[in-house]
Amino acid sequence: MDFKDQLKNLFPEHKETVEPEVKKSTIWLQDAPILCKYEKRKGKPITILEGYTGASADFKILAKEIKTKLSVGGSFKDDKIIIQGDYRDKIMSMLKEKGFKVKRVGG
Repeated sequence: MDFKDQLKNLFPEHKETVEPEVKKSTIWLQDAPILCKYEKRKGKPITILEGYTGASADFKILAKEIKTKLSVGGSFKDDKIIIQGDYRDKIMSMLKEKGFKVKRVGG
């Protein structure tokens, strides 16, 4: 007996709901690559993303998504996303999945 069958036996009047499809990202994709840099400030590693030519509101949304997925701190200043820690590989793979072109700068 399947798990769904068991639930139907427990709750016969319940109707199965269909989840709506997830919308594709509304963030504007650009032709030029986003630059992903690594720096140390006061001895601590940070990852910097810059070079986005779209609206800054979209870049802020992207910054929030990155910070929540990686569970790290960071900020958005002067059209740059600053992430605490060295997460270049993870960030680059996330951005490539979204359809961005990403270029690794340094190291």
